[in-house]
Amino acid sequence: MTTVTSDLLETLRNMQSCTIANALETFNIQPRNQGFMGPKVRCMFPELGGMIGYAVTAVISADTPPTSHMNVPRPEWFDEILKVPAPRVVVMQDLDYPNPIGSFWGEVQSNVHTALGCVGTVTNGGVRDLDEMKDLKFHAFASEVLVSHAYVHIVDVNVPITVGGLTVTPGDLIMGDQHGVIAIPKDIAAEIPAAVQKIEAGERTIIDLCQSSEFTVDKLKALYGG
Repeated sequence: MTTVTSDLLETLRNMQSCTIANALETFNIQPRNQGFMGPKVRCMFPELGGMIGYAVTAVISADTPPTSHMNVPRPEWFDEILKVPAPRVVVMQDLDYPNPIGSFWGEVQSNVHTALGCVGTVTNGGVRDLDEMKDLKFHAFASEVLVSHAYVHIVDVNVPITVGGLTVTPGDLIMGDQHGVIAIPKDIAAEIPAAVQKIEAGERTIIDLCQSSEFTVDKLKALYGG
């Protein structure tokens, strides 16, 4: 499984997701309306800053009790987590969406998964025990806040899933912050900082003009090629 250096991971984690989205557009490797999650999956703890890690995927449900062929035992789940390199982000597709009823996540599971090298979760389902999760600095991106775990159980693990309109495969590099969640193609990850620098230099020229006492519409048009 392809990974990137820890230094590069930290650099990308400290960038804004929307800045990374801008950079990815310059590579023309995917349509501009793909590669990120929609706004239904929102950041629960924006004050924690950026999150980045390799995706561990699972499918969950909570509306009805599990049957023998639907329930993945927790010890097996723990082994599956460790198949993906750290840092890990647990991405869960909740089959009950758009009406999730039970949360997999809370104080206990956040502690368990932190001990297993996970830095956060992304789900179209819900989370609870918000104060405890935040105190642990365990990132959470979810569609809802829920009160109960209901019949929550794991249906499948480390398979391709779709959350927030984004298809996620085990080992994908996932980054999230207050703006949302984005997938970073690992084969161009090392080129993103330079692309960001180039974009921001161009943006700074426009911003500086707009904030200048010498601003004119003609000068603004000139920057845009008019």
